[in-house]
Amino acid sequence: MRIRNIFIFAAAVFAGALGGSIIGPRPAEAVAREIIDLQRDVTALLQGQKDMSTQITQDHTVLKTLVEQASDNVGKLNATMGSVQKSVQDVQANSGARLDTMSTQVQGLSDNLEEIKSRLGKLNQQLVDLQSAVQSIDSKVSGSAPSTTSPTNATPTGSGMGAAPSSGAGASPAPSADMLYSNGLRDITSGKYDLARQEFQDYLKYYSDTDLASNAQFYLGEIAYSQKRFQEAVSEYDKVLTVYPKSFKLAPARLKKGMALLELGQKTSGVRELREVVRRYPGTEEERRARARLKELGAAVTVGD
Repeated sequence: MRIRNIFIFAAAVFAGALGGSIIGPRPAEAVAREIIDLQRDVTALLQGQKDMSTQITQDHTVLKTLVEQASDNVGKLNATMGSVQKSVQDVQANSGARLDTMSTQVQGLSDNLEEIKSRLGKLNQQLVDLQSAVQSIDSKVSGSAPSTTSPTNATPTGSGMGAAPSSGAGASPAPSADMLYSNGLRDITSGKYDLARQEFQDYLKYYSDTDLASNAQFYLGEIAYSQKRFQEAVSEYDKVLTVYPKSFKLAPARLKKGMALLELGQKTSGVRELREVVRRYPGTEEERRARARLKELGAAVTVGD
């Protein structure tokens, strides 16, 4: 459009000059000079138009290159963002599993410490009893005539915490309660879940009425949860809640039962168990974790909230 206007303008000037020369007589030399000037102007205009067209083409090429580079960068950025988002999702998914594993290990270490304290107390009592028995034997030996009964036939008594029940005549005795429980704690904290399961099952088989039986039952649930056998975990945690109503593992058992139900896709039941943790065990670490999980799920902490 612009080029056409230039040509029109040039033609108009040329026509005006030609008309003027016709209308008003002018010297031929002057007319020729004007025509030459007009041709030079037209040539300059055409060259300017050509230069402008070349510059526009170059600018368009540069702009096209920039657009392609920008599009390529946006594509790479989208791919990077997708990778970052996937990494974040993976971290979020794995962090829960790692937290549960760490929680199990911390529970095991804590119980191991408590069990060691208990054993030390019982060993101390056994030493006191043994010392009393020795003193009693010494007093008898020094205060009476030698007896025909050999001292080796005497059997010292103790608390018997680690004594294994007899399995019958000729049968091998069961491992001691101390050994089974300690080995189970050691193996669960080191990730040897199958071995720990067998040890805790044996503990419950032989020592189901001891103070640590509910702990052994709880750890069976922890093992199943760690191995992602969530339905089995729910069943094991339920046994803690029903068979051992006075256990100090009630709060963690109910919390982990709720978590296992959520893993099974049973959101309503899982939320109900988490709310029970909040209601029954205020001020505990289990209550804090239950509140945090309910918040993640977008569920009210209590039905009335």
